[in-house]
This record gives sequence, C-alpha cells and structure tokens, in this order.
Amino acid sequence: MFPDEFDYYEAGTVDEALDLLAEHSDAETDLLAGGHSLLPAMKSGLSSPDVLIDVSGIDALHGVTVEDDTLVIGAMTSYSDLLATDVVHEHAPAFAAAVGQVGDEQVRNRGTVGGNLAHADPASDLPGAALASDATVVAAGPDGEREIPIDDYFFGMYATALDPEEIVTRVEIPSAAGAAGAYAKKPSPSSGYAMVGVAVLVEMEGDTVTSVRVGANGVLDHGVRLDAVEEALVGGSLDRESIEAAAAVAPDCVDEMMVMADLQASAEFRVNLLAAYTKRALAATAENAAPQAAD
Repeated sequence: MFPDEFDYYEAGTVDEALDLLAEHSDAETDLLAGGHSLLPAMKSGLSSPDVLIDVSGIDALHGVTVEDDTLVIGAMTSYSDLLATDVVHEHAPAFAAAVGQVGDEQVRNRGTVGGNLAHADPASDLPGAALASDATVVAAGPDGEREIPIDDYFFGMYATALDPEEIVTRVEIPSAAGAAGAYAKKPSPSSGYAMVGVAVLVEMEGDTVTSVRVGANGVLDHGVRLDAVEEALVGGSLDRESIEAAAAVAPDCVDEMMVMADLQASAEFRVNLLAAYTKRALAATAENAAPQAAD
C-alpha cells in the first residue's frame, strides 16, 4: 500500500527541526527517525501525517560518549552503532542487552534509540531496559531543553511525557560500570516484538545485592518497574532460591485487569510469562555477575 500525500522537510539542525514544528503546528506533523515504526503505519493507513520532518540527518543527534560518569546516547544513534560502542556494554549492560535483541540486523542498522523511546511501543524492547537503567530522556522544545526521568516518562500506549513541539535529543544513563545486567524476552512468533520482556541491572558487594532495578515491557500498555522483585532481592544474594522467590512476586507488580491481551496471549498467560521471564533475566544477570565476583 502507498501512504497518503504529505509534505517532506529535511532538518539539518535541532533548531531547524523545532522551527519546522512551530511553522506547521496547525497540521498533523510527524518526525522521521529510522522509520521502522512510522513508515509501516503510514503505508497501512494507521498514520497519515500532512507534514513529515526528517531529523535522521542531524549530526548533533548521533553518537555515544561518556561524560562525568554518564553515558550519553544521541537520539539518532542506531542500534547497530550503539552495540558497536564498547563503553555502552561497560556502562549500561542491561540497556545493551536489550538493544541486542531488537529486530534483526537490518532493523538494527536503521532503527534509532531516540525513535524507539519517542514512539513508546509497549512491546518494543527498550522501555523495560530504560527503566532498569535509570535513564533520562532529554528533549528540546521552544523553551529550551528539559530532562525527563524515565520513571516519569511513559504514560500509556504510544504516550509519553513529551510535548508535541518537543524533540528527543539524547538519552542519558548513569554509569553502571561494574554492575551486571541482562534482558530476557518471549518474542512474538509473528513480529519478534516482546510479548513479555524483562531487563535487570544489579550492583553487588561480594555475594550481596546492594542495588537492583527491574523493568518490564510487553505486559501493560507502557513500561513498568517491578518494585516487589527489587525489594525481594536487595540485601540478599542471587542464588537459585533467591531468584525463584523474587520472580514469584513479579505478578504482584501489575494489575491483571490492566495487562494486555491479544490473539497471541491472554492477560493470564502474560502474567505467567512475566514470572518466567523475570526468573530468566535474573538467572542471566547472576551468570554475568559471577565472572566479576571472581575478579
């Protein structure tokens, strides 16, 4: 299928993109990043913007750096470029693990980190990992830049704290060098999106868990922290018994009446998957932590 007609603009800078958004504020306007979510929606008729503003070529939105113990990811950084950057695996192990399971190589070559979080598909792989990594989304708008903590970012399906006139410029993640992380998901057999995905980031002193963040996607209409799982782990260990006990309380973190249901999985089945994949993510994190404990 072909999309409806639209006006196309290519922004060379963030300011130019903001000016274009303001100029076309009376029209239905979308930003084009990697295009993996927007273009299929346009071709299917689910989205029909009057104006398309391409921000993928803005140089300032590409690249990964470490600044003052913070990993800074440009919004237009592709998944592949992020995975090819060693400091990402060192400073954001849970986030890197989730990015590594996004789509296939072709998708990872074009899809972008900022585009993923701006689109906020609850079945995508990054919401849970962003929550586990304590990320901050930085957006530019008419009044300048503002920082949005990830715990305050997701509102619902495709809904975030971003204002219509704002553009995601970067994602900032506190350095978790020395921590262990993992991501486990049950992929949809038809699309590869997460029916349920769980990301874990753990800091330890010896065999004791001192800090843990667990985020999930694909369960509710937005990414969610699994607070009860975190509370069950802090002060304990990551042995088999502790992992099983913590995973068992994962369903307590969500209201089953709010759990998504579709042709692939009922709400009840998704709740069961949540416990199972929390266990898998915790077990993988324990394995990743073991070599560091040995060092």
